[in-house]
Amino acid sequence: MDIQLSIRQLTKRYKTGDGVSDITLDVRKGELITLLGPSGCGKTTVLRSIGGFLDPDSGDILIEGKSVLNSPPEKRPTSMVFQGYNLWPHMTVYENLAFGLKIRKKKKAEIEQAVTDVLQLVRLPGAAQKYPSQLSGGQQQRIAVARSLLLKPAVLLLDEPFSALDAKLRHEMREELREIQAQTGLTMVFVTHDQEEALSISDRIVVMNHGHIEQIASPQEIYDEPKSLYVAQFIGKMNFLKGVVVSERVTLGQLSFPNPKQLSGNVSLAVRPEDVNLHDKEGQGLPGTIKQIMVLGHYAEVSVDVQEHGTIRAFQPRDQVKDLQPGQSMKVNFAKALAYPAV
Repeated sequence: MDIQLSIRQLTKRYKTGDGVSDITLDVRKGELITLLGPSGCGKTTVLRSIGGFLDPDSGDILIEGKSVLNSPPEKRPTSMVFQGYNLWPHMTVYENLAFGLKIRKKKKAEIEQAVTDVLQLVRLPGAAQKYPSQLSGGQQQRIAVARSLLLKPAVLLLDEPFSALDAKLRHEMREELREIQAQTGLTMVFVTHDQEEALSISDRIVVMNHGHIEQIASPQEIYDEPKSLYVAQFIGKMNFLKGVVVSERVTLGQLSFPNPKQLSGNVSLAVRPEDVNLHDKEGQGLPGTIKQIMVLGHYAEVSVDVQEHGTIRAFQPRDQVKDLQPGQSMKVNFAKALAYPAV
């Protein structure tokens, strides 16, 4: 598949020591890739470097095979959607959208058709004559996305575009962005610190940590096979326990697991709550006592106090926790456990 965007050994360091070092990443044509990580990890630095708003210290950025390092933002085949909507309040939606096309000397009929089409695409066909103040936050952000789409960028850059919206709207906007991408085939680079957002919309996720890339993989792979303890801590809920390697196997109390990484000595075990099995029968398992049961819609989160191993959280089907109660004795087993070198 064609490489639409290629970042090669990009380095940008600030006086504070923050920034990124030696970032290398290829984005395929039509791919939606997400840069994910906490504040200060460097994801926005990478995005702003692609858009031309920052000058890297070293490295190169190629779009459609051509270096864009010496081009200012307005000359790059990119368009950026920011957290804030950046719409001109004194202009109608139509005028906001038409502005960039007028600067590009497009004909009036062509502009009208393009604006009509893009408003249809973002599901706001009747909004052309409204002012930004007459629109909700979600509608304004759709117009901001529409404005970027009109420029037909080779790469669309999105910097936490939905972070100011409430949870329900954020969810709807993610779905709409995915639909728009499917219809347009646009290449998108999306920045977020929200792991759920990254898991739900991405073709691939780039997990960043202190200016470096920890892992690049599909959402499924990142979730199922986190490459490092950092990625395991950052993506989804996880139980962390202290284990030890005995006779080539990872052990925790009387439980034992394969050791594919051939670790030795003390290890950190990571177990997803959905991989925790609870039973009150005799047999193998870590003995524990139920602390709390929280019903969270179609499933329940059961917290079990497991003596020297601390509290283990388990996700259980809602109908299976009806007979459980705090103080009840339980045995805890794991369907799957990932091991990492102990920190």
